[in-house]
Amino acid sequence: MLKNILKILVIFVIGMAGGIFASQILWPYYTERPLTPVIEKKEIIIQENTALEEAVKKVEKAVVGIKIKTTKGKIITGSGIIVTIDGLIITLSELLPKAGDFAFFIDGKTVVEYQILKRDQKTNLVLLKVKTEKDDLQTSGFASLEEIKLGERVFLMGVIFPESEPIKMVNQGIVKYLAKDYIRTNIFENNTLIGSPLFNIKGELLGLNTIDSQARVTAIPITQIRQFIGL
Repeated sequence: MLKNILKILVIFVIGMAGGIFASQILWPYYTERPLTPVIEKKEIIIQENTALEEAVKKVEKAVVGIKIKTTKGKIITGSGIIVTIDGLIITLSELLPKAGDFAFFIDGKTVVEYQILKRDQKTNLVLLKVKTEKDDLQTSGFASLEEIKLGERVFLMGVIFPESEPIKMVNQGIVKYLAKDYIRTNIFENNTLIGSPLFNIKGELLGLNTIDSQARVTAIPITQIRQFIGL
């Protein structure tokens, strides 16, 4: 009988001590040091992913696919960007040879009527105007080069032609470093995405992408593009 009473007392004392330890030491420790950094990091990742998805939706109809068959039978593909609602498109000069059969893919539709308005081999830019059924095409806003920061999150969107139908493609990365005449990213892509526009996370145009022999993506900056277009 006495042993049972002692056991009960021991259990009671241990339980009471545990309760005091939890309420007076453990609880204040965790309330003073909440696990918010983990929660905040998770929230930031979710917000960035949501922002990227919204930016892609915002600009996807402004991205143009380009497919050319040269007089020698060579197929050239790439991308460009609509800059005015009435059909002005900017892309790389190297994508549009002076002769060949040209086709532009805008929002799932093929456009073959076009006029080249301006070409500059030095900056590797060409401005053209396409004729479409409507003059309210979707465009992209321009970013400010002065506001671009190292490490800023960016993405490209282009059109590829794995088969007969064009497919839009997205890749993302950061600004690796900046120079007066180009924006270098840490994105690597194959040559089928030359001429693809580079955007910031708000869906504003930062530049047009060139891709070197090592698959590095470098953009002609928006300042050169605006100067070339005259906007």
